Amino acid sequence: MTSTIAVDSAVMLRRNLKHVLRSPDSMITAIALPVMLMLLFVYVFGGAINTGSEYIDYVVPGIILLCAGFGASTTAVSVSSDMKDGIIDRFRTLAISPSSVLTGHVLASVVRNVLTTAIVVVVALIMGFRPTSDPLRWLGVTAVIVAFVFAMSYLSTALGLLAQNPEAASGFTFAIMFLPYVSTAFVPAETMPSWLQGFARHQPVTPIIETVRGLLMGTPIGNSAVTALAWCLGIAAVGFVWSNWLYRRKTAS
Repeated sequence: MTSTIAVDSAVMLRRNLKHVLRSPDSMITAIALPVMLMLLFVYVFGGAINTGSEYIDYVVPGIILLCAGFGASTTAVSVSSDMKDGIIDRFRTLAISPSSVLTGHVLASVVRNVLTTAIVVVVALIMGFRPTSDPLRWLGVTAVIVAFVFAMSYLSTALGLLAQNPEAASGFTFAIMFLPYVSTAFVPAETMPSWLQGFARHQPVTPIIETVRGLLMGTPIGNSAVTALAWCLGIAAVGFVWSNWLYRRKTAS
């Protein structure tokens, strides 16, 4: 049974990756938006923001997390489009594992987001980003990013199933894309109004950003890594259970 699910998931992964290759405009958008934001914050706002270090070194971890937010919107829209276009009815007539349909979307999202994140990091290096991490820490950064993207992808899959159409699915993911802005992605929490500092410090994105920043730049991580892992596992679990429940409910007939 496990091998069947794995094979079916691989087939669905290949299907979704082919869709990505056939619409390069979505990849270009996923890359262009974080890069444009990075250019904006570094060259327009960076001179006015004091973080105690080069601003580009401070802001890149936040931009990396933004890539996952933009990718989440694409995943939700893709899932919603499958539900609306009727392809799911065709899948139900085939001898495939139902869960593999969702797994294919999630894995394709991870591949797509990791690729776009790598390109954004290359652009950041060209702009002057200078991480101090060694290969082992880079491996840790990769693991944290993959865990976050995986969690966001499953949550976005559930939102795509919840939405009535692709337009609504895109709107549902707005909160995901908004979270990095109210975190330590662009400015330290202590520079925010006192009523906002608590939320900025304790929302899911901040410990993940602080972990990535610490691994890349050697800043203190403290218990951020444990908190980040807990958030990723929790979000992934909620997304997995919620998306599979919604899928069974919508295809039960």
